[in-house]
Order: sequence, then structure tokens, then C-alpha cells
Amino acid sequence: MYDEDYDERAERSQRRPREALSPATVTQAVLRDVAELTGKQPSGVTALERDDDGWVVEVEVVEERRVPSSGDILSIYRAQASAAGALTGFRRVRRYQRGHGDD
Repeated sequence: MYDEDYDERAERSQRRPREALSPATVTQAVLRDVAELTGKQPSGVTALERDDDGWVVEVEVVEERRVPSSGDILSIYRAQASAAGALTGFRRVRRYQRGHGDD
């Protein structure tokens, strides 16, 4: 079965430039992906920058909770995302004890 409407919609979407996602939308997508990949809840975004291929987002994660919390082990993950918000790269770039970061 041939669907002329489908072909017309596809052609229009190819002619029209795709709108880039906002930084907040990309960040939310990356935070969800980091949580899923690490199994840990991100505590925040430490950096966000645009590059030629999309976005680079650095996310802080509590790797190990300790008592007192000043002994927690934290990590920074760097994630690359396309302009459409799809994760294209991911790695841990730093691991440190809370309160012993770069100042």
C-alpha cells in the first residue's frame, strides 16, 4: 500500500532544517542517560558547552555514600550528545572525595 501523504511529510521534514534542542532539554536527556548507565542518581551538572557535533555535558555523581557525608566519593562524567540530544559518548573523567576537589 502506497502512502502519498507519508512521502510528502518526509520530503517536507528533509527540506526544513531541524530545530536544535535547548541546552536545558539536552541536559535533562544526558542526566537521564547518566543515571541509567551508572545506576546512580546524578547530583548536578558541572559544565555544559556546545561543540561542532552537539553538546558536551559534565555531570557529578555520588559514587559511594559514607557516614559522615564528607567521606562520600564523587565522580565527574563527561558525556557527548548530538544536537538532537542523543548520547554519543560517555566516560568518567575524575573521581574524588567530597571536599577534596579542585578549588
